[in-house]
Amino acid sequence: MSKQAPTLEDVAREAGVSRATVSRVVNGVRNVDPAIQELVCRAIEQTGYAPNRAARSLVTRRAETVALVVSGAGDAPDDSQEAFAARIFADPFFGRVVAGVIGFLRPRSMHPVLMFAESAEDRREVLTYLRQGRADGALVVSTHAHDPLPALLAEAELPTVLFARPAHPVPLSYVDLDHRDGGRLAAEHLLARGCRRPATVAGPLAVGASQERLAGFRDTLARNGHPYTPVVEGGFTFDSGVTAMTRLLAEQPDVDGVFAANDLMAQGACQVLREHGRRVPDDVAVIGFDDSGIAPACHPPLTTIRQPVERMAAHMARLLDEHVRGERAEPTSVIFDPELVVRDSA
Repeated sequence: MSKQAPTLEDVAREAGVSRATVSRVVNGVRNVDPAIQELVCRAIEQTGYAPNRAARSLVTRRAETVALVVSGAGDAPDDSQEAFAARIFADPFFGRVVAGVIGFLRPRSMHPVLMFAESAEDRREVLTYLRQGRADGALVVSTHAHDPLPALLAEAELPTVLFARPAHPVPLSYVDLDHRDGGRLAAEHLLARGCRRPATVAGPLAVGASQERLAGFRDTLARNGHPYTPVVEGGFTFDSGVTAMTRLLAEQPDVDGVFAANDLMAQGACQVLREHGRRVPDDVAVIGFDDSGIAPACHPPLTTIRQPVERMAAHMARLLDEHVRGERAEPTSVIFDPELVVRDSA
């Protein structure tokens, strides 16, 4: 005969509290004394109690899942979905977003559901999924300035928080970085090193963050007597960094400082410089952006502008939770500050 599963009453006896108190802890009620909450959590672990998610959802009226949506602007055919997903998973930035989101959700017994929205059909599916209550809300990482999904979610009045300020204003909360200030930090560091012919490998200029990083870099150089900054547009990939740096060397062979708009492109730039006999940083200083996991592993270790992606993603999830719980009615914005991380490349 199988052993009966532990119940709320078992947890209450173990913790020495009432069944109602255990229920409040299990259902995420926030006005429980932290010491009692810890006592109940320990009792849950000792008894092996597992809440009935279906029953709990009836009480809380929450699915206890959130849709983590990676969205583009295309109307791609179905056979391109695999390529779109492959591009996303190859970018360390997205892994850091997922880590930050899970870091917030897991202690609250909430779970993300990954969805891709690269076509009109995908976007309809996301809207249907949320309208049916299968997720409590959406965390949206948009990859293109002309992505229509944020406006659709706002129009449908579905709980949504965006990673990055939308290119077209919509009444949704978002978290972002002061990208322009990041470009400023990169320019100031190259100038402080004595670079006289700086250039940049920009990110895709359809992306707002790329525009802001470029503007901050250019404006700072202009204020310091550099009226012209060579720019080659990249695509936030290693290969695009290789292509852009190759072009920069052909067009500006005397370049002595490069700011790449993310670490992957900076890594590609460093490889090209080595292949052309240029020493980093002695001949050409290189700065990246993000401070992703590849930055310290780069050859040489990469000086970069830190974007605290994990903290930003966790805060994005926190904002969504506040909207879903009704603790925050109006949309808000939270802007994080970048930080220069100095290693060997500049």
